[in-house]
Amino acid sequence: MAVIIPVGAVAYQSLRVSLSGHAVRLTLQQRGTGLYAALWVDGVAVLAGALCQDRTWLVRHNACALPGDMGFVDTQGTQDPDYTGLGSRFVLVYAERDNG
Repeated sequence: MAVIIPVGAVAYQSLRVSLSGHAVRLTLQQRGTGLYAALWVDGVAVLAGALCQDRTWLVRHNACALPGDMGFVDTQGTQDPDYTGLGSRFVLVYAERDNG
């Protein structure tokens, strides 16, 4: 099951959400070279400085407690996200991994 994580068209933002029973903190920062993410799960840093790209998972491994992954989807094409379209053109999706 996929969940859309609400983000706004803001160049720097930090948000907290509950995903799969875990406390998740996410920061997004627009830089000249792209949009970057940092992620904490249950207070433990999972990633920092990850470049956000269209339809590319951010975490990409099972080493953290989070049983899923998240990534941006361009709803109008295949462009990598930038802050001006966050929440409208670029949506952040969380999906649990299929362990079957």
